[in-house]
Amino acid sequence: MSAHDHADHDHAGHDNHAHGETTGHGSLKGYLTGFVLSVILTAVPFWLVMTGAIDNKQATAFVIMALAGVQIVVHMIFFLHMTPSSEGGWSMLALIFTIVVLVIVLSGSLWVMYHLNVNMMPSMQHMREMP
Repeated sequence: MSAHDHADHDHAGHDNHAHGETTGHGSLKGYLTGFVLSVILTAVPFWLVMTGAIDNKQATAFVIMALAGVQIVVHMIFFLHMTPSSEGGWSMLALIFTIVVLVIVLSGSLWVMYHLNVNMMPSMQHMREMP
């Protein structure tokens, strides 16, 4: 076995990616783009709340939640490198499962808290009638 054959054998099938990953790990430009988008998506809701740019509180809350959702996507793409093709689609399946569980937990919590508030708190009309 020659030295050339031995060198080919040592590095056969090995590349710079871990565990057969075929997507890149990101670049400085990608990280900076993600950082700038994250700062903007954090500053805009802060500005909305501090200036009262939108008069309706429900509309402000909806806009903030929508921007938070966009920021989650930005983090997943630019920092976690989650794409439909990464990890053979398993990371996207794990993401979908996580989102489903999160929606169930959050909506269930909001439902319980709403009904606790409605059913347990005395109404102002009832408080006025009491001596």
